[in-house]
Amino acid sequence: MNHAELEQIAVSEVLDLRVDESAMLRWGGASFPCALGKGGISGAKIEGDGATPLGDFALRRILYRPDRLSPPRTALPVAPLSPRDGWCKDADHPLYNQQVRQPVQASCELLWRTDSLYDVIVVLGHNDSPVVAGAGSAMFLHIAATDFKPTNGSVALRREDLLAILGGLDPCARLCVRQLG
Repeated sequence: MNHAELEQIAVSEVLDLRVDESAMLRWGGASFPCALGKGGISGAKIEGDGATPLGDFALRRILYRPDRLSPPRTALPVAPLSPRDGWCKDADHPLYNQQVRQPVQASCELLWRTDSLYDVIVVLGHNDSPVVAGAGSAMFLHIAATDFKPTNGSVALRREDLLAILGGLDPCARLCVRQLG
């Protein structure tokens, strides 16, 4: 490796959020407990398997509930959610793995939830460039349940940890999901 490549690796080690099967997210010299998908970590993600996909994912943008909190402080793009917002999980629909506004004639996950899990959502760059039907949708970094119950494939943190991380993130950071060993 040349000097530029080594420097790039060193920079990414500092900027990126790293998570593995230990259910700890590491960033900025600190570790944060997190919840992962009930299907573990998978290098062969398919829609509905409950697995957290293996890989490096760009942090695209932040969505938040404006009735529950102020816009999070972050260098990433931020947008408020509305009660009609959803995420298309219908692999046969042209809007698959995209944010949608209801009503949509497709199977969608509602983003405006009664619990607090989606009060803050970091949309991750999973299966979005290009979108491959059936390769998984709605990969987020979001708020964890109080008992860190497994997710349907996303990574989830305590609200205060997620907001603290967002406040210090570089817009070039990625979420890097690895398997141990």
